[in-house]
Amino acid sequence: MADTLINEVKMNISNNTYHIRDDFNMVEFDMGMLWFILAAYGLTQILVYSKIFEKVRPNRDQYGLIGYMANCAMCMGFWVGMFLFFINGWTELFTFKYSIGNMFICGWISSGTSYMLSALIKDEGLRIDKGENNDTQ
Repeated sequence: MADTLINEVKMNISNNTYHIRDDFNMVEFDMGMLWFILAAYGLTQILVYSKIFEKVRPNRDQYGLIGYMANCAMCMGFWVGMFLFFINGWTELFTFKYSIGNMFICGWISSGTSYMLSALIKDEGLRIDKGENNDTQ
């Protein structure tokens, strides 16, 4: 039945865009955005949670706002998105036009997705509710 809904699947490798056309609408998905989100999540995880930066990362109580942001996936994710925006000219995985609007949008996308993925994925795997009290591990 699903085969009847999908008439055509095209993959254009030159610009990393997938087109999926079905009976109801056409969905265009840019793989560059997926690479951006995964890169932002990975770098945010390394900066906020890894043992590599444990000695240089300030504690949450140190240095006021800087200490708080260094331990917050949402806060650090914003600055990681800004950083990735500025280096996007040196990568072929994702490219964005250099503009103030795109700079903030990259920060917001990175912040939101880094926080969401950090809340859903832990070292042991997916975070799953365990009981009636919504106890999680």
